[in-house]
Amino acid sequence: MIRVSFRQSMLAGLLLIVALLGGASVRSWYLLEHFAAQSRANGALALRISASTQELAERTTELERSARQYMVLGDPGVLARFDAQLTHALGAIGNLDSLPGQPLASQPVDWRRAVDELGTSLHRKDAEDNLANALTRLATINAALDAQGKRWIENQHGALLGELEENRLRLGTLVVAAIATAFLIALAMSWWLSRPIDTIEEAIERLGESRLGDPVEVGGPADLRQIGKRLDWLRVRLGELEAEREKTLRHVSHELKTPLTALREGVALLQEEIAGPLTAAQREVADILDANARSLQGHIESLLRLNAVSLGTRRVHRRPVNLKRLLGEVVQERELQVQARRVQIQCNAPSTPGLEDADKLRVIIDNLLSNAIDFSPDGGVVRLDARIDGPRLRLSCIDQGPGVAAEDAQRIFSPFVQGLRPAPVPRQGSGVGLSIVRELVTVMGGRIELVTPGSSGAHFEIELPWTPAS
Repeated sequence: MIRVSFRQSMLAGLLLIVALLGGASVRSWYLLEHFAAQSRANGALALRISASTQELAERTTELERSARQYMVLGDPGVLARFDAQLTHALGAIGNLDSLPGQPLASQPVDWRRAVDELGTSLHRKDAEDNLANALTRLATINAALDAQGKRWIENQHGALLGELEENRLRLGTLVVAAIATAFLIALAMSWWLSRPIDTIEEAIERLGESRLGDPVEVGGPADLRQIGKRLDWLRVRLGELEAEREKTLRHVSHELKTPLTALREGVALLQEEIAGPLTAAQREVADILDANARSLQGHIESLLRLNAVSLGTRRVHRRPVNLKRLLGEVVQERELQVQARRVQIQCNAPSTPGLEDADKLRVIIDNLLSNAIDFSPDGGVVRLDARIDGPRLRLSCIDQGPGVAAEDAQRIFSPFVQGLRPAPVPRQGSGVGLSIVRELVTVMGGRIELVTPGSSGAHFEIELPWTPAS
């Protein structure tokens, strides 16, 4: 099977378009040259006819004058002048008779017969009536020659214009057809080449978002197919590395957690003075050890939780969800935290059910709400707004806290990163909440955005795909 590369496809398409437009151009040039040559030939022939008929008219006038003078005077010199003029006139009629295509039909032959009769009558000295009739006939034929020549020139000119108009229409149709065909070829090439490029772009986006379950299959030209195979290899390799990372993370967390538990138990024994009474300085040291051990344990548990979330986000289970009810349940679960901070929660969501992963959506809302409550001032207001915008669900969480610094706008979603602006009260957060939110949102095919970073009050907006429940 012949495999055509991207560059070969582009070159073939461009050559085909050039061939079509070039063929139309060559055809136009050929027709232009043809009509120019035909116009020159007709012009030259018309000039010969006009010149010869004009000369013949002048010679005919001289012949008539000489004939009438000879009829009156009978002078042999006048007859000789008649014969000389006749010779020149015969030369002119010879030019007309030798024209290609016989444009004047039988008129030159009739003119010769008439002038021969006139010459014969003069030399025989026929009656004046016979000479007058011969002169009249010659003048009539001469006028017919002139009219026939003009008519032939007009006919040739009209025929040339008619042929030019006919070929102009054909040429216009040819040019339009060539342009339309070139446009269709360009569209077909664009469609054929854009599909694999779009597939590659989507595959790269999935790899960047750690969605490694779907294989990469790229069609189209051979080199783009090869890129698709390399991307699929990269997908498999990233999956292997991710699995190794998660395995290592679990092992390291477990290995850290075991001695940490023993350390905390030892510190607890010291604080309870099981091994003997402690001095004030020793108790302070024991308290510092206990605080740091608890902090380290919190980080390890956050690491394990982040790893568990990462393992659980590979599949999306969509089922009917009532947004208004879900937001109410999440707020209810945070009631103790809300009362402790004296914060007011305002929820606004449609009651229309839709298909969504309720478990992941609950974790997303809970993490955002927990952060908003922690960073809200006493008596502040936290708004949870959900709205349906066509095939998308837009969820906003807005608080009245210090907000997120502009320099933290991107890194705030990274694991174990906490913003520069502190919460109003001390908190024990480990900095994994927003990273969990971003990972869940990404797996669900959506995006999260920090609106107006640097201002007071944090405003997070999430956009997720939404399908109305039937």
